[in-house]
Amino acid sequence: MILVLNTGSSSIKAAVFDGEIAEQATATLTGLGNSNGRAVLEVGGVKSAVDAPDHAAGIGVMLEALGAHPFSAVAHRVVHGGTALVAPTKLDAHKIKVIEANVPLAPLHNPPALAGIAAIASARPDLPQYASFDTAFHATNPAVATTYAIPQEDRDLGLRRYGFHGLSYAWMVNQFGAALPDRLLAFHLGNGASLCAIKAGRSTASSMGYSPLDGLTMGTRSGAIDGMAVLRMAEIHGADEASRRLNKDSGLKGLGGANDMRLLLAADTDDAKFAVDHFCYWAARHAGSAVVAMGGVDAVAFTGGIGENSAEIRTRIMAHLKFLGEVPVHVIKADEERQIALDATNLGAA
Repeated sequence: MILVLNTGSSSIKAAVFDGEIAEQATATLTGLGNSNGRAVLEVGGVKSAVDAPDHAAGIGVMLEALGAHPFSAVAHRVVHGGTALVAPTKLDAHKIKVIEANVPLAPLHNPPALAGIAAIASARPDLPQYASFDTAFHATNPAVATTYAIPQEDRDLGLRRYGFHGLSYAWMVNQFGAALPDRLLAFHLGNGASLCAIKAGRSTASSMGYSPLDGLTMGTRSGAIDGMAVLRMAEIHGADEASRRLNKDSGLKGLGGANDMRLLLAADTDDAKFAVDHFCYWAARHAGSAVVAMGGVDAVAFTGGIGENSAEIRTRIMAHLKFLGEVPVHVIKADEERQIALDATNLGAA
């Protein structure tokens, strides 16, 4: 069995999968790092307060909670693999150092993943560890799609498009199997939102760029915005506050006052209606770019919390795309944890 860990700065999500990639158990730990050292563990719908002042303690709690399941390997979600780690991999000291070197590219996400990896190595050094990367699926993008038109010295700093939500798109491709359309316009719509042009099962373009901020209107992220507007916000508010506003107070929240699409669809206010219109318009507008990257489109697929559950949003986006003609529309249930388990299994994890 394989234990899959998604370690955040203040939470840990865990799932256990058997050799057939069937889920056997799940657990969630929230409130990690609270000043009082207490966190909330949820297993099987039952919540309890536990002592977890740091990631090492949190991992220990998770291992104990799931101890009835004899997993023999651990697989981690890591957001950024940079240009060196572009496929799922079995971890060793060198690859861990590469993940560490990519911390500047994902300062909020890679450090918690590294903390989880270190905690497992300390608590259970007998367990082999694997990693799957959110950026890896987009490593097949051509240079013309990933390169910013900026000076070479800045490109040498790693400033380029990477793309994210790769595990979600990889799972989508797997779910189609042999029926995978040649040119698939794929939407991952949730609090974070992106789209991907998938040609012959490979990513050829992504709406997200150097960071997950770029592209579609999202729950709290602005999506695409002129760099000079960002610099003006930084001049007025300071760089840190500008970053916070763009990532935490923008998108649907900035336009409509809430980042929950269900609330906005139910609200009878001009701001809420405009936020929804904005979300659908820009999803479709970026879709046009993705269609160009593929040289056409054979099918459209939606995944993510909004993409899976809101028929109205799907319909409104497709209404903008009616010029494409009659294109089949699919809804795929997201399951990044199962994709990570599948990756590890394919690498030889038992």
